[in-house]
Amino acid sequence: MDHKRYTYRVVWSDEDKEFVGLCTEFPSLSWLHTTMEGALKGIVGIVADVVADMESAGEEIQRHVQNVPPPP
Repeated sequence: MDHKRYTYRVVWSDEDKEFVGLCTEFPSLSWLHTTMEGALKGIVGIVADVVADMESAGEEIQRHVQNVPPPP
């Protein structure tokens, strides 16, 4: 999965007084920063980390599944 293919946006938060980086495909993730660029860079980075974790977890699951003996 390529983290650069997701939908990102940056909005201003009056409540936080900072820019908020968001990703449509990962609605529970956000990144606050004082600049628009920083908010975008932050959310892209955190999504990249999550995608990498998901990929490595998938590989780990595949290794375990390959070692499971077939049912009798």
